[in-house]
Amino acid sequence: MSEAGTGELRIPAGCATLASQPPRGAVAIAASRFNADVVQRLLDGAVARLEELGTGRDQVTVALVPGAWELPLACSRLAASGRYQALVGLGCVVRGGTPHFQYVCSETARGIARVSLDSGVPIGFGVLTCDTHEQALERSGGRHGNKGAEAVDAALEMAGLLAAVPGAG
Repeated sequence: MSEAGTGELRIPAGCATLASQPPRGAVAIAASRFNADVVQRLLDGAVARLEELGTGRDQVTVALVPGAWELPLACSRLAASGRYQALVGLGCVVRGGTPHFQYVCSETARGIARVSLDSGVPIGFGVLTCDTHEQALERSGGRHGNKGAEAVDAALEMAGLLAAVPGAG
């Protein structure tokens, strides 16, 4: 997503559209302990957003993992459980002086996308991939908003859309 954020689209006249309803049910959040100060802010933002949308804390499960690399496996197991309408993956990877950053970021994103496609469970991608710690703070409740809350919005919107697809379920 660009820095401009999500916008509104007009459905062209004559086209059908699916009416997505905000889903109700359990949500799981997989959160990385690496860069915990940033991820805590993402997690707090995600839980606050879920509460704003009417999901009680008793419907939220948080699974902690060591780092972003482990998020796809945790999401896979959470999705396979069949207990959650949507998942959210939260993490933070800050660029260092080696190629390690690129491997972790690309494989985390690829793994989470694969889990979502294979399981059919929407996963909000709240993994920050920043050049500096300061950029991460700006995106975890600073001047660029809270990407944890935005990941919740994306996951729940997709859960509502998928529930509206005829023959799904």
